[in-house]
Order: sequence, then C-alpha cells, then structure tokens
Amino acid sequence: MPTISRFEEIESWQLVRELTNLVYAFSRREPFSRDFGLKDQICRASVSVMSNIAEGFESQTQAQFIRYLGIAKASVAEVRSQLYVALDQNYISKEEFQTAFDIAYKTLRKIVSFIAYLQAHSYARRVSDGQVEYHIEH
Repeated sequence: MPTISRFEEIESWQLVRELTNLVYAFSRREPFSRDFGLKDQICRASVSVMSNIAEGFESQTQAQFIRYLGIAKASVAEVRSQLYVALDQNYISKEEFQTAFDIAYKTLRKIVSFIAYLQAHSYARRVSDGQVEYHIEH
C-alpha cells in the first residue's frame, strides 16, 4: 500500500465527500428541506464520516486511527438507513437512492478494507508530528 501523507488522499474519504455533496443536494430540495430532523441528521452523519476519517488519520496512534475508522463505518450505516427514510418519504427517487446507496456501500467496503490492512500491520505504531511522520517498531 502506498504511503498516504494527507487524509484527502484516502479513497474512502474521497468517496464520502462525493456522498456528502449528494446528500446536501438532495436535502436542499422540497419537501426534503422541510423535514428538519431528517435533513439535519443525514447531513450530520455524512459529515461525521468525513470528519472521523480525517481526525483518525491525524491521531497519534494506529489504534486511535482504527477506532475513528470504526466510528466512520457506523456513521456510513446511519447514512444508508436515512437514505431509506428519504426514499420511503418520496424525498428522493429510486435512482437517486441507488446512486447514493452505492457510494455509501463502496465507502463502507473501503473503510473495512483499510481497517483490516491497519490491523494486519499492527507491528508498527504511527506517530504524527506536524509534517514529520515517525514509525516506531515494537
């Protein structure tokens, strides 16, 4: 796996950014925009995925990164569930649902794969200090 130097390079972050833009676009339209609870929750959940991936990447240890990725994974499930609500309430079309759901599911698979990779390479602990990255062998 190539070295990642910025969280913006993480594929799952890139995918969920695309998903977040879709969620915001959907939720601006009527009648979705008037369902304040769902609108707020789905937007916050999608942003949470992005934020947890970024925050985890910048954390001090690999174990913390894995924990944040786990939180991001749970938030992806939340977005997927809320997409069903949006579909059932006719806020989004079946095609829009499928597009967003596919991105969410692909994001989930990328996060799961990344967690597995990090767990398989747990012999090294990553500590970040600004622009410098140290690898500490146990």
